[in-house]
Amino acid sequence: MDKRVVITGLGVCAPNGIGLSEFEAAMRTGASGIRFQPQLKELNFGCQIAGKPLVNDEHLNKYFTSLQLHGLNATGIVYGVIAGIDAWTDAGLSVAPKEGPDWDNGIIFGTGILGVDKFRESVYLVDAKNVRRLGSTSVLQTMASGISAYLGGMLGCGNQVTTNSSACTTGTEGILMAFDRIAAGRAKRMLVGSCSDSGPYVWGGFDAMRILPRNYNETPTTASRPMSASASGFVPGSGAGALVLESLESALTRGATVYAEVLGGAVNSGGQRGEGSMTAPNNEAVQRCITDAILNSGVSKWDIDTINGHLTATSKDVTEIENWRMAIGRSGDDFPYINSYKGQFGHCLAAAGSIESVACILQFKTGSVFGNVNCEDVHPGIAAIVNGAKIPQKTVCHTPKILAKASFGFGDVNACVIFGAYND
Repeated sequence: MDKRVVITGLGVCAPNGIGLSEFEAAMRTGASGIRFQPQLKELNFGCQIAGKPLVNDEHLNKYFTSLQLHGLNATGIVYGVIAGIDAWTDAGLSVAPKEGPDWDNGIIFGTGILGVDKFRESVYLVDAKNVRRLGSTSVLQTMASGISAYLGGMLGCGNQVTTNSSACTTGTEGILMAFDRIAAGRAKRMLVGSCSDSGPYVWGGFDAMRILPRNYNETPTTASRPMSASASGFVPGSGAGALVLESLESALTRGATVYAEVLGGAVNSGGQRGEGSMTAPNNEAVQRCITDAILNSGVSKWDIDTINGHLTATSKDVTEIENWRMAIGRSGDDFPYINSYKGQFGHCLAAAGSIESVACILQFKTGSVFGNVNCEDVHPGIAAIVNGAKIPQKTVCHTPKILAKASFGFGDVNACVIFGAYND
């Protein structure tokens, strides 16, 4: 029989909050982390706003030694280490001694692209024939698995230590990868999360595609508008989220706090067939992913009382809601509570699934469903499917019992995880 898997630690480095207490307060009150970015204006971006964690020297000195900080120029690694170490500490876990690793602890920490600024710096040095000035950490900072390698060494994990990368599904997919490993008895504890670099070299391609909002540079907090009739594109974001997944047996043995249970989930792809493409989902695949996740979790579609969607504030929001309706066969008053957190910190790309999953789990802890920011004008196509009361504008008192969280990404890839309230 598969082992039950629970969540015992959380960490986050988000545009609207670094650390659980700051992030939880921001989510509860609807505080935004989307700000005007002067650098984007200087570079003639159409969209000059973004969600970027406000990391300062105090944060850096808390999580890194002076030696580690020397030459460190990869924001994704910074965000990931902050979130990952916080989750590990929150779970009450210790660092393995220098004599040897802990063979029961592993890491799956994903990213989309890592160390862009460091890579740019390296290109200039190489082209200028100054390769010797690259420094000893340039490889670590620019390889995708740099974040998992960094955390693996800091914590001394001896089980699987790896990085996954599946565009915007990365964080949610990673949770399911760790879930499978623990459920199969191949690890007792896994630190799972994802991170995304910040800056113009990450966001520039999206601005060139003209899928970012260009009319909110002077009012950044109102720019990201998931499920809204006035939505005009997603706001780019960055950061990291991290969760400690653990076998229930291990958690009980060491008396750990249990936030929630991971019941199961599913990943798939639409194969860029039918209406699916590199940037658009195959609707049948999305629906199959949701229904397969429910089946894998051993719950009924009628049990789901809360949904956290991908919902990026584009024209595809209506399509996503229709896919949820088709997958769970529910609408109107019977539709579960649904929210999108991107109104508060934008679309954090590869980090989106993990940051949003941390917020999802905090809803179990706080007995609430966080509100939808900038959604006072619900899109008519969505209002026709979901009762407005189930799209709360502000945080409401409701403790989720079964929560579905989904992420959909470039390449027509999908992931859906089912979280449940923990019951002995």
